Amino acid sequence: MCNLTTRDLAALVGGELRGRGDRIIDDVAGLDDATGAQVTFLEAAAAETHRKTAAGAVILAAENVSALGDTPDADLIIAAAPLDAFITAMLHFRPPSPTSNVGRSPLARISPTATIGAGCQIFPGATIQHDVVLGDRCVIHPGVVIGPGCRIGNDTTIHANAVLYSGVTLGERVIVHATAVIGADGFGYRFREGRFVRIPHTGTVRIEDDVEIGAGTTIDRAMIGATVIGAGTKLDNQVMIAHNCRIGKHNAFASQVGLAGSVTTGDYVRCGGQVGVADHAHLGTGSSIGGKAGVHGRVPDGEEYHGYPAGPAKEQYRIVMAVQRAPEMRRQIRDLEKQLARLQSQLTSLLGTAEGLRSSAPAA
Repeated sequence: MCNLTTRDLAALVGGELRGRGDRIIDDVAGLDDATGAQVTFLEAAAAETHRKTAAGAVILAAENVSALGDTPDADLIIAAAPLDAFITAMLHFRPPSPTSNVGRSPLARISPTATIGAGCQIFPGATIQHDVVLGDRCVIHPGVVIGPGCRIGNDTTIHANAVLYSGVTLGERVIVHATAVIGADGFGYRFREGRFVRIPHTGTVRIEDDVEIGAGTTIDRAMIGATVIGAGTKLDNQVMIAHNCRIGKHNAFASQVGLAGSVTTGDYVRCGGQVGVADHAHLGTGSSIGGKAGVHGRVPDGEEYHGYPAGPAKEQYRIVMAVQRAPEMRRQIRDLEKQLARLQSQLTSLLGTAEGLRSSAPAA
């Protein structure tokens, strides 16, 4: 059984117990859904709203204890990093499913010229073509296709039905989720004699260490050199990286981000969902792009951009506020037009009266 007392749970996560210590905890849950036999956690952002919970235990920072004044029955576990402590608890109660020890399944298609490292798990239905080099302890799930000449580093996992075209390189500890496609030709054509003529793409894709690639994400090969995804970068589901892009280290792109050809980024760049980046644009180191923004040109280092076309956050907030005030401004303009019309009418009348008085005055 995975059950723990709150005293043992505090010891497990390296926290300070405040409470009875003998309450039995058997699972984790969110703040709003937890019951008396579950542990939850409170982050600073939620603490600002003074949340209530029915949880048996709450992991939180010391400065946020007052936010749970309406939760008298919970044992508290004080931790310097509540989320990290909660994850430790979560993995105790919900340990990852063990990887099946299938070895090299006889139902996988593995070229005799492929080099397979020690301890690899290659599931039924996987295809590994000629001259592939697979590092140690890799996990290749059903339906994966690894094209000729690919190089894959140690401890890399490729989930079901992902496709690596020929000549792609993956570093160590890379995770490729289901149905991702890496190394397809870029969307490049010449227009000749009334029709589109395909431009050959003879380059490759290089994925560096500790990258995670979401389900359904596509990364196109370069025309000449390499499309590069820097070490530690995390790509959400259904992200599109076009040919010749060079993504820096530790970037994080949310779902449906789309980068056109030859985009470059610095390190630690973040893009919200559905951001679109035009070809040859550059996102500077440490920059942040808000969801649905459309980027053209260069974003300076450390800047936060929003909107379409994307611009500095403060500027875009002013534009949004102005747009929201547009109906009120229209009413004000109509009222001013009516007032002006009345004043013009009055002025015309006064001028007419004055002219009449002058014409009727006796001559000196």
